[in-house]
Amino acid sequence: MIKDAYREITRLIPEDSFLVEQRVKDDFDFPIHFHPEYELNFIYRGKGVRRIVGDHSDEIDDLELVLVGPNVVHGWELHNCTCKEIYEITIHIHNDLLDKKMLSRRLFKPISDMFNRAKFGILFSRETTNLMMPRLMLLSRITGLQYYLEFISILNELAISEGQKSLSVLSDEREDFHNSDKIKKVYDFIQENFSKTITLDEISKLVNMSPVSFNRFIKQRTGKTFIHYLNDTRISFASRWLLETELSIGEISFKCGFNNIANFNRLFKQAKNTTPKEFKKQFIGVKRVL
Repeated sequence: MIKDAYREITRLIPEDSFLVEQRVKDDFDFPIHFHPEYELNFIYRGKGVRRIVGDHSDEIDDLELVLVGPNVVHGWELHNCTCKEIYEITIHIHNDLLDKKMLSRRLFKPISDMFNRAKFGILFSRETTNLMMPRLMLLSRITGLQYYLEFISILNELAISEGQKSLSVLSDEREDFHNSDKIKKVYDFIQENFSKTITLDEISKLVNMSPVSFNRFIKQRTGKTFIHYLNDTRISFASRWLLETELSIGEISFKCGFNNIANFNRLFKQAKNTTPKEFKKQFIGVKRVL
């Protein structure tokens, strides 16, 4: 069990089905983390990178494709990789992309079974990865309903593919972030009001707790203080708007609830290890399905 895992706030918002992100990078600067979404991660030119999923750690070859389930601790580190142009596609998938009733249908049983196995992490074979690579690379260029259907088709092909390997011996799912009424109430409130001033007193009263007790409570659940969690939410939305809109950095800063652009730039660099301007340049393509 990895104790020092970071609870990531992804750019996938509640109204989305899934989010595709593509970029070329020279480092893996995000710490070991977990989140309530499924994650499909493709890496090309990553020979020597170290992959951690649950209790499993391994050095990868030049390309790989991995599916990780909700709240499973995972991450990639540069380790022995010397390539300066690592190509990565990350797809975050809502865990209710296909509801239980649909997944219970015979047609979707392979995908349902694959999602169940994802709590251990799934490494797909090199043959499957090579086969899926061009489809994954083109995914963010497709529009409309065809985009959604193509992704479901990719999931089905992966589900029925041969040579799948479970990575973790034990299921290392962290406690579900949404399994508490209080934390769900806090999450929903912050998602709706992050652009406004939210005080510790205000959020504490929302769940009938003292400020001291609430800060202890949220740190136990997220690993962060309330202010840290609130700012991470704001940075997450800022990241999305940097990639999806033509708004200026100043406009995004104020839209996310920061009254000082210098403070926004400082916190953004602290969270992403890069400036907002550099962050925007890193991504080749971002595509979301509503």
